[in-house]
Formats: sequence, C-alpha cells, structure tokens
Amino acid sequence: MVDSLLPLQQSMLEVIDQHFRATAASTGKGRLSPAIRKAIAATPRDQFVPAAQQPSAYGDSALPIGCRQTISQPFIVALMTELLEPEARDKILEIGTGSGYQAAILARLVSHVYSVEIVEPLARLARDRLQAIAVSNVTVVAGNGAEGLPQYAPFDKVIITAASPEIPAAIVEQLRPGGRIVAPLGE
Repeated sequence: MVDSLLPLQQSMLEVIDQHFRATAASTGKGRLSPAIRKAIAATPRDQFVPAAQQPSAYGDSALPIGCRQTISQPFIVALMTELLEPEARDKILEIGTGSGYQAAILARLVSHVYSVEIVEPLARLARDRLQAIAVSNVTVVAGNGAEGLPQYAPFDKVIITAASPEIPAAIVEQLRPGGRIVAPLGE
C-alpha cells in the first residue's frame, strides 16, 4: 500500500513546488525547505481524511473532513509551515486542529505541538489519527482556540489554521517574546 502512494505523494510535492515558484514574489518563499519537504513526504495525508475522500487525498485541494470543516490544500499547509519557520526546539500552539494533518507535519519538525480544536468530535478523531501513525509529541485539546492554551504557555510559535479578522489578545499573550505567529487574517 505504501508503494502505491509514493507516486501520488511525489505528484503532490511537485504541485506544491509549482505553487511556491508561482507565489514567491508575494510570499517571500520561493521553495520548500528540505526539512519541511521531508516532513510532508513522511506524513500520509490519506490517513487524515474520511475514507470517501482518500482517493483524492493527494490532490491539490481542500477536502471535507466532516462537521462542516475541511483539511487545507497541501500547498497552504506547506506554505504556512514554511512561514512559521519551525525549529527542533520549538513548542508550537496550533489553533484549529481539524483533521490533525498540520499538527502531524509540525510534529516531525518541532519538540511539541499543542493543538486546540473547538469541534470536539474532530479533536477526538485527530487524536486517534495521530496515535494511529505513532505521533506522540502532539497534545490535542477540545476547546475555544481564541483562548489558546494558557496552561502550556509560553509558546515559541503559533499557527492559526482558519481565517480570523484579527489575532485574539489571549494568543498574543501566550507567545514568548520574539516569537512568531502565522495566521490567515481577513474573511
């Protein structure tokens, strides 16, 4: 089964590379770093979508994951990860666990990921999916992401995976001085 996924994963990475080249002028990121490329290649995206979506898991699109939520387009996951500039010692706060895919990629790059998901059934599914692929350095908490996770703060970096009109003050307060936040702001 793993061998049958390799061409799909390679194709997904090639499309991500095309997007990086096409958007370099606006993002400041012209290519995917080797470490992030390796983390994406090692993370089975098909394991983070419902069975009905698995044939499309490595395509260049967001996919429904239930509860009126989606798993982000692979390029967006790659770009946000690249913009976050994860380092091995980092403790990351992720707002919006969703399927757990972004957390699984970050887990391969950092010390620990603390992820908060407002939709409790999605939080449970993400925990199960992460456990199924033996990711042990992610803590998924069901709760309101706008409140962050003060019990685990301060965080070196924060990634917010859903659009928001602004970054909640509680999140900024939980970021260590000199830290970094990556978030899609606006509608």
